[in-house]
Amino acid sequence: MHPLKSKNILIGVSGGIAAYKVPILIRIIKNAGANVKVILSESAKDFVTPLTLEVLSQNPVLSSFTSEEFDNPKWNNHVELSDWADIYVVAPATSNILSSMANATCNNLLTAVYLSSTCPVFVAPSMDLDMYNHPANKKNISKLNKHGDKILPVGEGFLASGLMGKGRMMEPQLIFENIETFFKKKTPLENKKILITAGPTYEPIDPVRFIGNRSSGKMGLELAKEAVELGANVRLILGPNSLDLKSYDGKLINVSTAEEMHKETILYFKNSDIFISAAAISDFKPKSIDTHKIKKEKKLNHIELEPTKDILLEISKIKNNQIVIGFALETDNEYENAKNKLKQKKLDAIILNSLKDKSSGFDFDTNKISYIKKNGSIKKFNLKSKKDVAKDIFNEILRINE
Repeated sequence: MHPLKSKNILIGVSGGIAAYKVPILIRIIKNAGANVKVILSESAKDFVTPLTLEVLSQNPVLSSFTSEEFDNPKWNNHVELSDWADIYVVAPATSNILSSMANATCNNLLTAVYLSSTCPVFVAPSMDLDMYNHPANKKNISKLNKHGDKILPVGEGFLASGLMGKGRMMEPQLIFENIETFFKKKTPLENKKILITAGPTYEPIDPVRFIGNRSSGKMGLELAKEAVELGANVRLILGPNSLDLKSYDGKLINVSTAEEMHKETILYFKNSDIFISAAAISDFKPKSIDTHKIKKEKKLNHIELEPTKDILLEISKIKNNQIVIGFALETDNEYENAKNKLKQKKLDAIILNSLKDKSSGFDFDTNKISYIKKNGSIKKFNLKSKKDVAKDIFNEILRINE
């Protein structure tokens, strides 16, 4: 998978002659699978039309704080735009825009988004030779560099003024390669195969009823999405759920029972580098299943149960060099029980959830975990969104072999 796939790239275009190259840049980025939005300064419209950029980006091009609908103007929220972006590319960046950015002059949508942004910012300067070399301009570039912005080097050659020298905007292909390199550095799991189980299992009693649990699968899904973001080849084995899976780009296997989850997990484990068992698998199942719905009138004094297969225990017997992470949801003696499971199942780490923690566990979009390492050390995390918890877990996993 390309490191730019599904990334959100925001491009700010200021009014310089190099703006004519931006359509090429958009085309290259889109071909890599990224989403693109464009902010066009008013003066940039003299060099490239909004329609051209809109067609290529497949998104409306924004130029001002409000839309240009006279009867019903709408606010173009600069904060939402900055939050949307995974990276903000200002290209071309004229001397005027560089000055505004460096000195916090918020005089248009492009600079407002810059001043609101928390994502990485790439700046591609473009101007004439003498303007580029002017001490005031150099000072502004230095300010932006110290702020942490990535200043792309200018090219050398014929300039619009007819002079020869430095000041040309970096070519679109090279800008793209810089962006690509940036995202590649953020994909430490590239080419790694990760297997994740998530959600509940349903053990049928009859064609209508089943034994199950309240697991939503949300935590496992967030782990799978984060693994994809980190560059891994991900296979998610998911029990019954009502999740929105549109934003998940990995492989998916839907299962219902513990037996089905066991079969798929064992099948794919051997070729995996990392296995995360986040599913809430039923410990027991009915010994026999009625082929017809059990009527209310029928006396049902008990349901005879038998254990389901212990997937993690079987994994421990065939584990080779894989990293195996388990989950434990406990109500009593949480840390003692979790550590026993860690040792018994030969896990590399176990993530402990406690039902005693409010807004944590089943159904919630938040979770509070303790990460317990093989050596018994414990790292406790505060209550966070499950998306952020997934990031924390992978940060710990990436340190296992350090």
